[in-house]
Amino acid sequence: MGFADRIAELIAPTVEGLGYTLVRIQMVGSQRMRLQVMAERQDGRPMLVDDCADLSRAVSAVLDVEDPIAGSYTLEVSSPGIDRPLVRREDFERFAGFEARIEVRRPVDGRRRFRGRLLGCAGGAVRIAMDGAEVELPFAEIAKAKLVITDDLLATSGEQQGR
Repeated sequence: MGFADRIAELIAPTVEGLGYTLVRIQMVGSQRMRLQVMAERQDGRPMLVDDCADLSRAVSAVLDVEDPIAGSYTLEVSSPGIDRPLVRREDFERFAGFEARIEVRRPVDGRRRFRGRLLGCAGGAVRIAMDGAEVELPFAEIAKAKLVITDDLLATSGEQQGR
């Protein structure tokens, strides 16, 4: 179990109990360490500053009791944003139809970076349409993926803001 998985296991019950879903956990920095916790509301509404503050207090309390991180660090709680990272298989399904950038660990068809319209998942692969063809990228090989800000994505985001 990796670092992010251990932290997620500790804080997920609290996060979910407050009505949020964990999107990603990362420790960044070399001298001033930051624990980044990215979450979204389970009801699909946009995250507000108050949501991040409430979640930060709750997560901080859990981490203070469990003390899973050696040394000092800063806790940073945020929303995924419009150009959100795609982490789980469900993310690739949920955002099918939108444009994404995907980087794989090992080359697929001689390339490591892909940009195109998400088509969802099939078996153990993420499907993406690019340059008039469909490409399947093994989910296990995806190193990084995120949505690309486009007019379609902005329009959808604007519709959600109006809820």
